[in-house]
Amino acid sequence: MRTLRRRVRPRWPLLTLAGISVGDALLCVKPAGFVRDCLLDVGLPRAVWPVLPVVKTAAAAGLVAGTEYEPLARATAWSLVVYFGLAMGSHLRARDFGRNLFVNATGMMISSCALTAWLEHRRATS
Repeated sequence: MRTLRRRVRPRWPLLTLAGISVGDALLCVKPAGFVRDCLLDVGLPRAVWPVLPVVKTAAAAGLVAGTEYEPLARATAWSLVVYFGLAMGSHLRARDFGRNLFVNATGMMISSCALTAWLEHRRATS
């Protein structure tokens, strides 16, 4: 019989990405200079800026809670893939081909995809 509560072990992949998401959220509360420049470069309306820390904190919470409930971890990981896919699309649309796209958005997309692939592999082999 399958249990409803399926823990994810090791936890470090989820907790690492959660920590990065918290740091990213903090940088968006009152956007640091490079974050502000990035948001301006992609043309994100200022009215949306206050939502970013909330979304990033929610992602971190989902990853932390996901260590105890694997379906939540997978849903959060897939959500991050979608989020960073949209972020990369925004950079490409704005022709922002510098550090913001290739280091920040692409790095987070790779990390999110790696976590998602690992979680899906766990599911397929359990």
